[in-house]
Amino acid sequence: MSFDAKAELLQALESNEPLVELVTGGFHNIIAPSAVAFPRVVYTEIQNADDEYSDNNTISAEVAFQLSIYTKIDTQSKQTPIAKALDQVMKEAGYTRYDSTDLYEKDTQVFHKPMRYRKNTFTGGA
Repeated sequence: MSFDAKAELLQALESNEPLVELVTGGFHNIIAPSAVAFPRVVYTEIQNADDEYSDNNTISAEVAFQLSIYTKIDTQSKQTPIAKALDQVMKEAGYTRYDSTDLYEKDTQVFHKPMRYRKNTFTGGA
């Protein structure tokens, strides 16, 4: 399969200028360095599975990501604008949001908003 879901996602995130201006800590795959500023977004591919077949070749895949917004108390006011911008970017890329939660990590004093998205994508077969 030639489709690179992570590269497509990162390009979509980094191409949205208003989102880039809000997310001063940047976009990170799986983990962010501890010294990175807040707010930041961490994206994780949580599913990338063959979905449909034709002549024993995969023709589509289901892809799912979790995008986590991390803020501290001094950047908490940016969480909702970031969430709205992320939602717009993901929907423009063909994803559907299926989960979103507001969390607070007491041990690190970090606000965490994980948002989950999925889409089916045509892979073109072999």
